[in-house]
Amino acid sequence: MKHFKYIFGVFALLVFFSTSMLAQQEEMTTDEWEAEIAKLSQSKADLSKKIEALQSEVNALVSKKNALQSYEDCQSETYAMVGATNADVAEFSKKVNDLNARISSHQRTKAERQAELDALKASKLSALPQFYSLVHSKLQSMIDAWPNEAIDYTVVRGDCLWRISKKKEHYGNGFAWPKIYNANRDKIKNPDLIYPNQMLTIPNLTEQEKSKYDKLRANYKPAPMQ
Repeated sequence: MKHFKYIFGVFALLVFFSTSMLAQQEEMTTDEWEAEIAKLSQSKADLSKKIEALQSEVNALVSKKNALQSYEDCQSETYAMVGATNADVAEFSKKVNDLNARISSHQRTKAERQAELDALKASKLSALPQFYSLVHSKLQSMIDAWPNEAIDYTVVRGDCLWRISKKKEHYGNGFAWPKIYNANRDKIKNPDLIYPNQMLTIPNLTEQEKSKYDKLRANYKPAPMQ
């Protein structure tokens, strides 16, 4: 309707200014007057055709809109393809969000999180557009990026936290021994005293911790020999 009002407004202005111009021309002949009226009549006819064309376009768009499915119907049809109801989708969404939170916070263990993700992948609901990328790509990438799980180590005769930390299969850096000590405070009362057959947990170093202990090792200067 805005288009129609605009076109009629232009036409009205055209008639007004043309009439004003005609009124100012005292010497205009009858032929000139008739020619001007014919010109304005043709402009009106052209504008009327444009209005009819615009109305046809509007009618076509309205018909197309009415023929479209509502969002709710389209969504229900999609859910039906995987044999799910709105309640099923809501429950699945909660499981995905909960797992996302557990993976993001690195809740142990990695194997348990992978098993949960595999169960979600096996569900037909994971094929729905709102879940597919998250379940089959993003969450898997997040699990793959986890460091290896902490390992258990049995103390042998001659061990100390420094030597354990320095082992290549652990940190390869004796300066990282506090990481082992802090992870086993419930078993180690004095970091200088550990005993054979003690079972210690060797946690992984974060990249920040690894950088920290590497700098300590690089900056270490042994005391001069006496």
